[in-house]
Amino acid sequence: MKLSDRHGVRHLARPRPSVRRAHSLFAVGLLLGTALVGIDQPNAVAASTSAAITVNARAGLATVPDTALGVNHAIWDSQLGTTETSDLLRTAGVQMMRYPGGSYADIYRWEDHTAPGGYVAPGTDFDTFMAGVRRAGAQPMIIANYGTGTPEEAAEWVRYANVTKGYDARYWTVGNENYGNGHYGSAWEADHHPDKSATYYANLVVEYADAMKAVDPSIKVGAVLTMPANWPDGLTAGDDPGPWNQTVLDIAGQKIDFVDVHWYPGGSAAESLPRTSHITDAVHLLREQITRYAGPDAGRIGISLTEVNVTSQGMTSQPAALFLADAYSGLLANGVFTVHWWNVRNGIGQVSTVAGQTDYGDFGMLSSGTCTSDGSVCEPPLNTPFAAYHGLSMMSRFARTGDQFIRAASDDPLVAAHAVRRANGEVAVLLVNRDPDHAHEVTIDYAGFAPSSGEPTVHTHTNGATAITTSRSGSATSRTLPPYSLTTLVVQSAAPATGHPGAPGQPTATEVTDRTATISWPAATRGASPIAKYEVHRQYGAVSEQLGETSGTSLTVDNLVPGRRYTVNVLTRDTAGRVSWASPPLSFTTGAPTTSSCGVRFTRTTDWGNGYVANVDIVNNTDTEIDGWTLTWTWPTTWQRVGSGWSANWEQVGTTVRVTSTDDNRRIPAEGGTSAGFVGEYSGPNVTPTAFRLNGTLCAVL
Repeated sequence: MKLSDRHGVRHLARPRPSVRRAHSLFAVGLLLGTALVGIDQPNAVAASTSAAITVNARAGLATVPDTALGVNHAIWDSQLGTTETSDLLRTAGVQMMRYPGGSYADIYRWEDHTAPGGYVAPGTDFDTFMAGVRRAGAQPMIIANYGTGTPEEAAEWVRYANVTKGYDARYWTVGNENYGNGHYGSAWEADHHPDKSATYYANLVVEYADAMKAVDPSIKVGAVLTMPANWPDGLTAGDDPGPWNQTVLDIAGQKIDFVDVHWYPGGSAAESLPRTSHITDAVHLLREQITRYAGPDAGRIGISLTEVNVTSQGMTSQPAALFLADAYSGLLANGVFTVHWWNVRNGIGQVSTVAGQTDYGDFGMLSSGTCTSDGSVCEPPLNTPFAAYHGLSMMSRFARTGDQFIRAASDDPLVAAHAVRRANGEVAVLLVNRDPDHAHEVTIDYAGFAPSSGEPTVHTHTNGATAITTSRSGSATSRTLPPYSLTTLVVQSAAPATGHPGAPGQPTATEVTDRTATISWPAATRGASPIAKYEVHRQYGAVSEQLGETSGTSLTVDNLVPGRRYTVNVLTRDTAGRVSWASPPLSFTTGAPTTSSCGVRFTRTTDWGNGYVANVDIVNNTDTEIDGWTLTWTWPTTWQRVGSGWSANWEQVGTTVRVTSTDDNRRIPAEGGTSAGFVGEYSGPNVTPTAFRLNGTLCAVL
């Protein structure tokens, strides 16, 4: 962590992105990549000022938990415990607060409220923090000191919090960004242990979890991981058996209840805003790692994302509000149980002008009232809300505890859309206009939901506004979005919300092959009429495709495409034609055939965070020689590519890779094989392809 000098006191603070980019082999964050056309330049004229939005109530995503909206508190913030702070956070709808603040967690001694080497402001002790949490009606997320602490010290903190004081603090993380302890070459996180490896951290996490749960078995203990495609993902150091995430999950997976990750996209405002489109793949990869390495019952392990910010430009101006609402929505829709902005207050940084507004380069969402070192520029008065605060306030109006996210999509890259369905039958639609210069006319089409003809409730936050405006106006199907704005429509249903059957329970997939999968689910409860059948729907963007229906609670679907990820929901339909909410989503990926005339082994041998070296082994399983061959596959994302290759001719068009033989290896003998290799590049989550074709034949994956 970077040392910064504020108010004449040196203390640890969140590193600026330039510091992170200087780290050895750092991949500049989770969502790096070329910005979408029309977004690279903030003043670029959009190709079109109209957008078509689709909202699909049949395509259900995650349900909003009561821990969803979070923020970070830090013990160097002298306003941490004030009533005004708690009231502002309550008003914004904050549900969880993290303490004692980023890297400070790994030097903080809770028993005497000190942080050797750092600054501790008065009135920021644990009891004061908890009083503020309770006033705001939130829950705490507490970071146990790993870097300079012990399992015994953490256990005593649990005892004090939950036995002595009765705070019922449920969530405890062991450390903060502990991969930044120098093990991979970059060191900002305090770690006084003789061994800095992922293996050592994981084994100590087991000791922490055992000691802490011996005091209070009901708590949930989390371990620090890194987001896929975020440094040091993919890197193996020292004697660890694999990269950080793999090692920690393999050793500590059976002892933890959740994993904790951070995400700072970096770049300019125009670059960071569209990177939210990578969230689904990033969370998918993280969940895949948990499933692969954490052992039996890995599905019980939750995901928290406890630090996020735009980090480079627009931290106190409108890009922060747009990014916060878009990122929180995307992460929560994909099942992350809490998302935390870094942080409540931080202090003035590099001052600039963004979309006509002064940006103070402050990671906080409330002004600290500080000035530049020469006194030439000062922030607004203490506790003045910055744009991120209004973005969080918009989230509390949009996605409430118990709402179910449903698919929403836009055909315009400058307009993002999210939606939730509420128990009272309403649908809320969040629209993000990322264009700083132009209003966008949008039309909204609803599937599986009939909007009322009445005026919807409309919440709007525009560039430079000091509050969210609320009114009832217009229609549910069209809207003009001001430049650089957030708009939430709360739309009532034209049909009564009573009498509908219940949604089926969480579906599961078994017997998944390259072409088929068996989907099963817990039965739903009937409504006013008996249940007639269940329908299985595949999500295809924001459009649903019905894969089949049955009167039972299991269905085998076929004609699937090999190597493709599917997300499906099950809906209940009763004898009167009423349809339930969508079940929780189920995602699975079809593979390759177990036997084939050819086989392919795809192996990444070296990974440095935004690129890797891979070997591709091709096997001829027939008794006939192959004379001349072409291997093809399709990348799962648009940000993956072949940089260079050897032992073959390599070509990529769009997302399709075509590899052809050379004169030296055109012949693959019967029951023999050949190999080629390439340097791969990625600027977002690096999802491995799972379907390969040799001369048009689908191969087994070895």
